[in-house]
Parts: sequence; structure tokens; C-alpha cells
Amino acid sequence: MFRQSILILTFLTKSKLSFLNKLSSFASITRKSSSSVRILGLDPGLRFLGWGVVEASGNRIVHLADGILATDSAMAVPDRLCTLYQGIEKVIETYSPTEAAVEETYVNVNGAATLKLGYARAMALLVPAQKNLLVAEYGAKEVKLAVVGTGQATKQQVILMVKRLLPAATLKRADAADALAMAICHAYRRAANLRIASGRVSA
Repeated sequence: MFRQSILILTFLTKSKLSFLNKLSSFASITRKSSSSVRILGLDPGLRFLGWGVVEASGNRIVHLADGILATDSAMAVPDRLCTLYQGIEKVIETYSPTEAAVEETYVNVNGAATLKLGYARAMALLVPAQKNLLVAEYGAKEVKLAVVGTGQATKQQVILMVKRLLPAATLKRADAADALAMAICHAYRRAANLRIASGRVSA
């Protein structure tokens, strides 16, 4: 168990460094790219992993699809991770996003639960990166602030605001709402970066 924890933490650290390297060139990327982008939001979970895809142009966001990837708790962890990997891969192949947003994970008092969440988050980071998507990470409070207007928003408030912003969303589970909220947050952040890059807003 300890060795597995070290491996996951090592992967996440490397992933964080990789993202920082990508982030350093983000301004130049957005200058060259269209203001329209397709974003995949991912809410990691080993039992249920939420996903949502939106098309964003500035602060205008259109819902494309959302859903969940479910794994059977009776399955071995490696098999469950394969299910998540293949599911995320299929979503990317189906909707062709170019950027992804993944929720950051914080360690809680339940070490076993945190470790399992880390497994799922590793898949959420790995697959988009392998498909050459720009991968961003956001904390839960940052997402709530961007979508609801307060970092202390409840899960129900997030769901209601996602429904208001994206009326076509199906939201079969709260995980899908969280994933779409992640995509919305990234769309807003990206739009702000584009305005800064174009000189319309001072840094």
C-alpha cells in the first residue's frame, strides 16, 4: 500500500511539473489559436468519474455532452482503472476536445479513500495528456467561485448553476455537474487569459 502511494504521488508530481511547463507557454498558444475551444471537464472518482464537454468562445459556453464512467467495486483496482482509461479515451475520440480541466485532489483523513481517488485522478490526467490535450487543474473552491460566485457553494448550488448556464445538460449524477463546472471554470479562465494576451485587460 505504501509503495502504491509513493508511485501515485510520484506520477501526480510529474504531471504537475508537466502542466507547469505547458502553462508557461499558454499565453503564446492562446494568441495563435482561435478564441473557440472544445473543453473536457473531468471530476475524478474510482466508483464514478464525471465528464462533460463544452464548446466555448469567450464567455459564451455551449453544452455538447456529459455523463459518468462507472466501475464495479467488486472488480480489482487495475481492472477498474482500465475501465476509466478506456472510457476517457472514448470520450476524447468521440468529441475531440483540445483542452481538459481536472479537479485537484486534497488528502483527507481517510487515507484509503484518498489513495483510490488518486488512482482515478491519475487516469484523468494521463489520458488527455497522452492525447496531446492541454491539461489544467483547478481546486474545488476555485471552481465554485467561478461558477456560482462563492467558494463556499454547496453541491446543490453548483448543480443548479450548471443547469442554468447549460440548459441542455443531462446531469445523471452530481459527478457530471462537477465535471461541467470544471469545464466552465476553465472556459472563463481561458477567456480572461485571451483578453490579457490581446492587451484588452492589464495583467
